[in-house]
Amino acid sequence: MITDRRAGSAARIGRLPAGRLLAEFSLWSADLLRLGEALNATRDHADLYHLDVADGHFAPSLLFFPDLVARIRQATDVALHVHLMATNEILLDQVSQFAEAGSDLISIHAENGVAIEPALDMLAKRDVAAGLVLKIDTPVEAVAPFLDRLAMVTLLGTAIGVKGQALDPRACSRIADAKRLVAANGARRIILAADGGIRSSTVPELRWAGAETVVMGSLAFEADDLAARMAWLKSLSEGEGR
Repeated sequence: MITDRRAGSAARIGRLPAGRLLAEFSLWSADLLRLGEALNATRDHADLYHLDVADGHFAPSLLFFPDLVARIRQATDVALHVHLMATNEILLDQVSQFAEAGSDLISIHAENGVAIEPALDMLAKRDVAAGLVLKIDTPVEAVAPFLDRLAMVTLLGTAIGVKGQALDPRACSRIADAKRLVAANGARRIILAADGGIRSSTVPELRWAGAETVVMGSLAFEADDLAARMAWLKSLSEGEGR
């Protein structure tokens, strides 16, 4: 348990393990009536907790809010990644609130366009790591102008904000394209994430393509043996799976 919600945000992301697939658990798939129990049961297995935040406009759902993130921050030292799906009109206010709540990494969308730079400036001033998310139809090249400012790039493999969809056939090739862009940017670490359509059958393919973390919902929270599932996940090597 931590006492300062804002302590060590960017540093906590910087300490994430390298050289293996990270385990990123989506709390949207936890039992929301027993969220504290879910945190206790998974804290030894999760590298990051993923919190989807949606305003009901940018994405069709209404999801997580700053006070909840603040309470989660008080309950765990696991890194917190907020995926912020918000329209430009409220984006900066939402970035500010979720940074104050104790987020370690806040990812905004490439589709936010002109609001991206001010949001990245705000995150840098707050010492919160920044990420950029791309919808499935957004060209991978959209991340290129911002790579020097990012700790993570997330590629969605399904339509935004809806559970239970199959992985889009383009997802793996898009991960591979993003990996080439990141590699061309230099030695600075940028974590490449896959979000949506995450199944036991798709994780090896995504890892093969270059994903460094996958956002797991039921794959984590409905596992019969979570320790065994995490051992399997962490054993997957890049370039394997086909």
